Amino acid sequence: MAAKSHSQAGEEKTSSRSDVNRKLKYISLAVLVVQNASLILSIRYVRTLPGDRFFTTSAVVMAEVLKVLTCLLIILLQRRFHVKDTVYFLVDSILFQYKDTLKLAVPSLIYTLQNNLQYVAISNLPAATFQVTYQLKILTTALFSVTMLRKSLSRVQWFSLLLLFAGVAVVQMQQEGKKEASSASSTQNYIAGLVAVVISCLSSGFAGVYFEKILKGSAASVWVRNVQLGIFGTALGAVALWWQDGGAVAERGLLFGYTGAVWGVVLNQAFGGLLVAVVVKYADNILKGFATSLSIVVSTVTSVYLFGFQVDLLFTAGAGLVIGAVYMYSLPKGPSTSTSTSTSVASPTTEMEAFIPKCSAKQKGS
Repeated sequence: MAAKSHSQAGEEKTSSRSDVNRKLKYISLAVLVVQNASLILSIRYVRTLPGDRFFTTSAVVMAEVLKVLTCLLIILLQRRFHVKDTVYFLVDSILFQYKDTLKLAVPSLIYTLQNNLQYVAISNLPAATFQVTYQLKILTTALFSVTMLRKSLSRVQWFSLLLLFAGVAVVQMQQEGKKEASSASSTQNYIAGLVAVVISCLSSGFAGVYFEKILKGSAASVWVRNVQLGIFGTALGAVALWWQDGGAVAERGLLFGYTGAVWGVVLNQAFGGLLVAVVVKYADNILKGFATSLSIVVSTVTSVYLFGFQVDLLFTAGAGLVIGAVYMYSLPKGPSTSTSTSTSVASPTTEMEAFIPKCSAKQKGS
């Protein structure tokens, strides 16, 4: 009787855990879609508003500063708010292990370049066009993964990359000679936007693979890594700010042109990436691919209402190819399906532990 009740309790616990994981996956999907679509749409919105324009280089720097402060707060939380212990830990992780820290100078430089290029691209391209074209980062990431990490791709994945390239090409054909119906369209340079998004895709692919290679050879937490990245990012962003807008910033101020909407973009850029880094642990590849595809649809529909974007048959065909390619690329390889499933189920507990202050050895032993 006792064994039966124990078995029932175990089944109820497993069922409850399964329900929690299912809810977390749906929450993950919503967060990923909102993050993917909202950042692009909000940047497009603030860059097409009439009036004084903020300095995009200052927005990149402010986002990096907020990201570093947030990660420092999380590390302090993990250390049970022991300031002295946290300071010693950070000095050891960042300064004493300086060789490990310097490895992140390269991806940080590339990420800073990418963040600045995103503003250039979104300022000159319709949000929906940028969202579709930016999926080329999947192609560049795949190519760098094959060459740098010696990863293998399935035939379905290679075919999906061809579809992806074809879909982006169709969208670019549709955009030739066509302008978004907005008051700011006359000040936009389509070629500059296209070049910026292509370079951004190349840099995103290389930096992502390089960062993955570094993480595989290190035991440092993701929060320490983000602090290291943020330190370099702030410094490099400040150099770009001085180089591009130094005189104007000295005259008008660092926060010139900042409104509530601009601060929303900065906060989204700072916290959105960290939020996705946590949430993505609950999502498998299929869910991530579906979220990306859905965010393209959300961006397109919203662009129609906000910016007067015109959707025709050619754009629909190209976007459809890209959405299908993204989903196909995220499909698991046959034998590894069970492995990826078990990983995605087990990971929520691991990631939640990252937020829970660690107990001391004395507490664990008691």
